[in-house]
Amino acid sequence: MMSFELSENWKKVLKNEFDQTYFTALMQFVQKAYQEKLCFPLQQQIFRAYQLTDIADVKVVILGQDPYHGVGQANGLAFSVQPGVAFPPSLKNIFLELKNDVENEIPFSGDLTHWAKQGVFLLNSCLTVTSSQAGSHSNKGWEKFTDATISAISDQNSGVAFLLWGGYAKKKAKLIDSSKHLILTSGHPSPLSANRGYWFGCKHFSKTNAYLQEQGKEVIEW
Repeated sequence: MMSFELSENWKKVLKNEFDQTYFTALMQFVQKAYQEKLCFPLQQQIFRAYQLTDIADVKVVILGQDPYHGVGQANGLAFSVQPGVAFPPSLKNIFLELKNDVENEIPFSGDLTHWAKQGVFLLNSCLTVTSSQAGSHSNKGWEKFTDATISAISDQNSGVAFLLWGGYAKKKAKLIDSSKHLILTSGHPSPLSANRGYWFGCKHFSKTNAYLQEQGKEVIEW
């Protein structure tokens, strides 16, 4: 069985998931996939979002679908890439909106670890993928686990900004208690959606910080 490290708080909150049959089957599938094929992210980075951002520290949630499936891209955080890797199109558009919204300069690195360390939980719905095969690990159990994660954040925390980009992410709104959290929706930052006017101008980064200020929380240094 695969070994993985999560914070003690995450382990307590998600204990019921670890004990379920589906999760055992999921881990067996993932272990076999990593043994037989090239998969991403690196095995020790599968639960990296949970390692960098404890549930008690979550201020913002950004949802992706599954990891980048190109060699050397994924690093266990949604939309993030390893340092030195060229920006995938969605990440490029995220940085363009960020520049337009809060006047940030386009960064040299697409590694979003500094967001995660400030309480931005960068969660993919599926945490693993086979090289060059988008969606290849979907419907194996990851969605059940990450849905439970979203529900746990909604239940345990208050005043969290959930950023739901694109149709797939928007479906997760039903897991979130909108009476005590902010839900921001927009088109996906991928070129297809962004170029049709559904992403640029959403101003989610400034809206998130304004909300965090209202909640008496430190804003994110994007």
